[in-house]
Amino acid sequence: MTRILGCLLVLLTLLMNVFGKPPQDSLLKELNRSIEKAPVYDAMKVKGIDSIKHTLANAGADPATRYRIYQQLYEEYKVFNFDSAFVYARLMEKLAGELQDPLRLTYARTRIGFILLSSGMFTETSAFLNSIDVTGMPDSIRTQVYLMKSRFYYDLADYNQDRYYSPAYIHQGSVYMDSALHLMSPSSFEYKYNKGLQFYKMGNPTAARNNYPDLNQPGLNYRQLAVAACTLGYIYLHAHQTDTAIELMYRSAIADIRSSTKETMAMYTLATLLFEKGDIKNASRFIEKAIAEAVFYGARQRKVQVSSILPIIEQERINTAEERTRSLLIYAAIVTLLLIAVIMLAVIVTRQVRKLKTAQEIITAAHLKQQEINSQLLEANKIKEEYVGYCFNITASYISKIEKIKQALEQKLAENKPGELKYLVSNINIRQEREDLFTNFDRVFLKIFPHFVEEFNALFEKGNQVVLKENELLNTDIRIFALIRIGISDNEKIARILEYSVNTIYAYKTKIKKRSLVPNEEFEDRIMAIKAL
Repeated sequence: MTRILGCLLVLLTLLMNVFGKPPQDSLLKELNRSIEKAPVYDAMKVKGIDSIKHTLANAGADPATRYRIYQQLYEEYKVFNFDSAFVYARLMEKLAGELQDPLRLTYARTRIGFILLSSGMFTETSAFLNSIDVTGMPDSIRTQVYLMKSRFYYDLADYNQDRYYSPAYIHQGSVYMDSALHLMSPSSFEYKYNKGLQFYKMGNPTAARNNYPDLNQPGLNYRQLAVAACTLGYIYLHAHQTDTAIELMYRSAIADIRSSTKETMAMYTLATLLFEKGDIKNASRFIEKAIAEAVFYGARQRKVQVSSILPIIEQERINTAEERTRSLLIYAAIVTLLLIAVIMLAVIVTRQVRKLKTAQEIITAAHLKQQEINSQLLEANKIKEEYVGYCFNITASYISKIEKIKQALEQKLAENKPGELKYLVSNINIRQEREDLFTNFDRVFLKIFPHFVEEFNALFEKGNQVVLKENELLNTDIRIFALIRIGISDNEKIARILEYSVNTIYAYKTKIKKRSLVPNEEFEDRIMAIKAL
């Protein structure tokens, strides 16, 4: 019977492992909600673009005005749709030529270079980079050009993955990155992000993390958060901290969706990492979303790169589904047979087991109750013995002191020295007497409960534990609950013993209970559970 039930539990466990539990991670839920709301975010994006186009239609023929509006449209499209962004970047270049404005022309070419690089067109990007002359340009333009050249070489190194050429590309990219960083404010988000990126590309993930901007700092927009979280995810992935990398890819993907960014790698990377961890269901969903975004954006390299892993994930999903189906059939057949056997055995032995169990429970409960009563009686006797002796000693001591005081008073009165009576009375140190009383109480209590202080402190976090002073046996906090432990639970009695008001005792107890690790209503039960020696 026991063996059959054990086998049944094992099989049920295997079934749970086969089908798995639905993921509960908050970031996964948030990403799924964001995917569902993606059409809403995209509609808001399109509405903003339409508003700018309406402004363009009413702008007239002034080239400077049209250039500014083309620039706005380019910024809206650059991570949303490749073809539209490219068109408006070329229109910016054309108008800058008509205006014979070198500054506008250089800026337009940096935008064309950026969009070509984002689409993976390295040959065309290289030609544009070589055509840009930053001589005499303002720092903002020079920074953009240096950053673009740095990204070009970094992306080229990632694309080639060649032992000979890639290190040279990374070195060249870092040279241009140094030039860009030199023109930035060290306290800015862009500086910290690009400095961290440089360390990462040069193979130093620790320095990259130490120099990276705080992703939770106020003021970050969705685009900044998406780019920074994605890159930081790669940094942690390089350091083999996959779980942290996945969390950052979740954050990046969520920010991408909310900013309607289609030129992104976060969703693709997240799908790949989840696939490697065996989460085929979510990996499949996210890679399909990544492909849809790549197709919408229109970047050739991204579509090829993202689509390459889809057949692998889909095949694995099919294999997993088939394996689950086979496992289900096998386990269902075995479980059915076992259930039939269990039912048959259960019908035979249920009555005997029930009777034996009932009798055993009665005996066990009575035995435990008897043990508890015996233990309480032994403890009560020990407390009574110790404190009866303590009370006799204290009483005898106080009678002796009173007798001495009485004799001294009679002597002074007989000698007719009333002036010395006040001096005699003033020498009676009530405070010291009370402290001696507490010390004697503490000594007797700790003799009965030698581990009381440690077990009392075990109910608190380290920072909230009671720290006794040198030569101090107990303090007021512990002494209150020591009195409770020996059976004095009434606040009025405790107040009279300790020379405090009832409200003060209540305040002490409330404050101590609030600091503890256990619920308030259980605290005194835990105190009473502390055993005597």
